[in-house]
Amino acid sequence: MAGLLDRALQRKLLEELATAYPSNIEGHELARLIPGDALRVNMAYLEEHDLVKARFYSDLEHGPQLTHCKITAKGIDFLSDDGGLGAILGVVTIKLHEQDLQALIASRIQQSTLPQTQKQQLTDQLRKLPAETTKHLAMKLVDTGLQNWPAALQLLQNAVG
Repeated sequence: MAGLLDRALQRKLLEELATAYPSNIEGHELARLIPGDALRVNMAYLEEHDLVKARFYSDLEHGPQLTHCKITAKGIDFLSDDGGLGAILGVVTIKLHEQDLQALIASRIQQSTLPQTQKQQLTDQLRKLPAETTKHLAMKLVDTGLQNWPAALQLLQNAVG
């Protein structure tokens, strides 16, 4: 049955359901467009990915039969060129507090090949910086790191596998 999975058909189903949103479409209405097992298999697949809500009933002779279905918000976002609200709501914000930034920078200072006295002097000066200066310094360090793109790219590849 997995051989019946069809991306074009899945898109057609989602688009048809989107025209009826927020209402359900009856299974027999979709069966006119897509006959046979292809409808059941593709609708079940879309439901497993939370793109639709589909209800089936068991028919002893013909197996699961679609009673009705509707597209979900995730399904509508999938159809949207910009990813819809899901893309907006899925933004991850990373907050680093001043002391976290200082700790990250101090850690890199300690790992450097500088003499211990210089390491200590830089770390002490770093801790005395105001929050806004620490933030500005961190942004400059990120910029400098990205200017060394081959090393940054290697780090990125190692981080994401």
